Amino acid sequence: MSSQEEILSDGRFSRITRDPRFWEMPEKERKVKIDKRFRAMFHDKKFKLKYTVDKRGRPVNYTSTENLRKFYALSESDSDLSESDSKEHTDKKKKKKKGKPKGQTDS
Repeated sequence: MSSQEEILSDGRFSRITRDPRFWEMPEKERKVKIDKRFRAMFHDKKFKLKYTVDKRGRPVNYTSTENLRKFYALSESDSDLSESDSKEHTDKKKKKKKGKPKGQTDS
């Protein structure tokens, strides 16, 4: 196969480098920006599916949450809110699990 440089130096394909249809999309623009109303989909159990096989039947081990993070991003003003909310969400879980020691009862 020819190298990338040889293809671009060919007169038939020289306009590809100048045509915006063939430019790679910037990483900032790849993800769809969503606002705080939809941030629950990143940590809510209703949105989480565990895949065992892909669309071609090959075994895989990932969840739909990983796909959501790949294609969606919180808007800039909400991203710092989501980080603090996720920390609070994990802190609440830890507090709920602590509970009372086994030997003590309510009086």
